[in-house]
Amino acid sequence: MGLIVQKYGGTSVANAERIKAVAERVKRWRDEGHRVVVVVSAMSGETDRLVGLAKQIQERPLPRELDVLLSTGEQVTIALLSMALDAMGCAARSYTGGQVHILTDSVHNKARIHDIDGARVGADLEAGRVVVVAGFQGVDAEGNITTLGRGGSDTSAVAIAAALKADECQIYTDVDGVYTTDPRVEPNARKLDRITFEEMLEMASLGSKVLQIRSVEFAGKYRVPLRVLSSFEEGEGTLITFEEDIVEDAKISGIAFSRDEAKLTVLGVPDQPGVAYRILGPIADANIEVDMIIQNIAAQEATTDFTFTVHRNDFPRALEILDRTAKELGARQVLGDSRIVKISLVGVGMRSHAGIASLMFSTLAKEGINIRMISTSEIKISVVVDEKYLELGVRSLHDAFGLGGQASS
Repeated sequence: MGLIVQKYGGTSVANAERIKAVAERVKRWRDEGHRVVVVVSAMSGETDRLVGLAKQIQERPLPRELDVLLSTGEQVTIALLSMALDAMGCAARSYTGGQVHILTDSVHNKARIHDIDGARVGADLEAGRVVVVAGFQGVDAEGNITTLGRGGSDTSAVAIAAALKADECQIYTDVDGVYTTDPRVEPNARKLDRITFEEMLEMASLGSKVLQIRSVEFAGKYRVPLRVLSSFEEGEGTLITFEEDIVEDAKISGIAFSRDEAKLTVLGVPDQPGVAYRILGPIADANIEVDMIIQNIAAQEATTDFTFTVHRNDFPRALEILDRTAKELGARQVLGDSRIVKISLVGVGMRSHAGIASLMFSTLAKEGINIRMISTSEIKISVVVDEKYLELGVRSLHDAFGLGGQASS
């Protein structure tokens, strides 16, 4: 018996029948003696519908008013789920983010949680009720409604679990756990029983869409055990836990990839102090995030070649900025390539196993895949390759590192 926080996304509550199915699942947990808090998203497609309505009125909706509008999506879901639970004889009470005092900063559309007052929720739990909370939203110090941005409901659930010192935070989605890689690319991918917070954070940042980065960061910071499960089938899912809880680390836990990459290179930059800042400063000022960076001494004396990657959506703007910067620096040429992808090996076992990089590189070489950039950290190796080699590269590495087969921890 424990305190469980469950989060259900938009597809899990997409219509009345699915909301009833969620209610049945929640009631089973309550009937087993657990105290249950449920955090829900808006019904699938509802947030996009509301954004569309706003843009029919105003091309660039006022951020404060957009938050007021978008927060209504979750209010519909919490009311319907509470009704469904009550109809099953399970006492429940719904709350908006503001009603349970999810206090955020005042950055509309992308607010961050500062504090949660768990007293109101705790009182309902003690009275035997299921508490149903609207995800994705909170209020600032002045009482303005705020929304948390992409992945906000996941973050809401983890934050509430941390505030209540829950035994586990369960994220119900349309997949049954975390896999060694995307099964749509590698059908032999296997579901992991366990993965560490560090590994999951890397997987999320490198392209895995199972969990949003902010929720994993929050769970790791406040040591909230996190589990990913399917809303549509039974199973244990994948537990995201602490490294010390995993007895034997596999060399590699998974392979992440990102199709949304673009590469920019400026050739013949003067080799002098401050040049990296002069290149990347204007990029940062345009709010464009830079990922991998390589700087090499060029063949031409006293010059260097500078290469970096950005999100593909930012490529045209970054190229325009870099063309101006190159002229100011007297650089020789600017090159751009938006037909690249990033493939990454992730695993805490890299700390204690040698030869990971050499096996990765030799595997890609055997398939005739040329590596254009390399980046490493303590538990990650990433390479940039031409996009036409994405699926071949992922499948080859998955096989080389023995990631297929039965589910494993």
